[in-house]
Amino acid sequence: MSAPSGTTLKVAFIGTGLMGRPMVRCLLGGGVSVTVFNRSPGPLEELEKLGATKARNPAEAVRQAEVVITMLPNGDVVGDVLRSGVLDAARPGTLFIDMSSIHPALAREHAALIAAEDCQSLDAPVSGGTVGAEAGTLAIMAGGDEADFGRAAPLLALMGRPTLVGPHGAGQLCKLVNQAIVAVTIGAVAEGLSLARAGGADPVRVREAILGGFAQSRILELHGQRMNERRFEPGGTITNQVKDLDAVLDVAARSGITLPLSQRVHELFGSMLEAGEGGLDHSALILELERL
Repeated sequence: MSAPSGTTLKVAFIGTGLMGRPMVRCLLGGGVSVTVFNRSPGPLEELEKLGATKARNPAEAVRQAEVVITMLPNGDVVGDVLRSGVLDAARPGTLFIDMSSIHPALAREHAALIAAEDCQSLDAPVSGGTVGAEAGTLAIMAGGDEADFGRAAPLLALMGRPTLVGPHGAGQLCKLVNQAIVAVTIGAVAEGLSLARAGGADPVRVREAILGGFAQSRILELHGQRMNERRFEPGGTITNQVKDLDAVLDVAARSGITLPLSQRVHELFGSMLEAGEGGLDHSALILELERL
């Protein structure tokens, strides 16, 4: 994987949690100069040992940056960070890339805020989970202007495969499409493996048998294995899945369409969230089906 042209590029990365931490490692491995900030200091110490510069607050992180990347829990947090002195500290011409998963309407609102400060922005959420983040193979869905995407593409390529899908907000809409498909497919795999177990077949061998057929998918491959092994430490959490499905159904309602499969799987994930299981990986949906 080649580094972006010129390795003196200065990047601020805000939010080094489960996903952000391996993404920063990919940037550092590509020769990029990265200043990091996270509310919890633990991840910063690890990244500092790898060559990142640790900032005391978000404004300090962005002050000398040419590109600012945010990878935060939700849209409200992204907005709070932008308004916490970050936009005031950024130099004109700074490119903001929000890789969090947020509502498309909020992404457009943030783009307007950033443009008012003579800066540019892309919304560029990702798919691929912690496995893809570690490997630098994330699917990156970008919304914004062609010129800004061209500027960001070599940097984004260090973390995965970037694709410009439309104007501001379109990256987040693409992520919602992804999340709807992921959620429904997790439900389908959970139902299928539950049927195998209830009918007397070995669900481990059933999964192996149908890999390579028309049921083949990353969900069957990775999450199906998690379900069979009862291994639900979080990659993508139920809390985040519910947040994304909330946005999916909101955008669908605003667009005048009905998504009955997404609606039902939202209810199932929602029941798990109410039961205090939001921190489990979303493949744990099979537990809810078994309870039913």
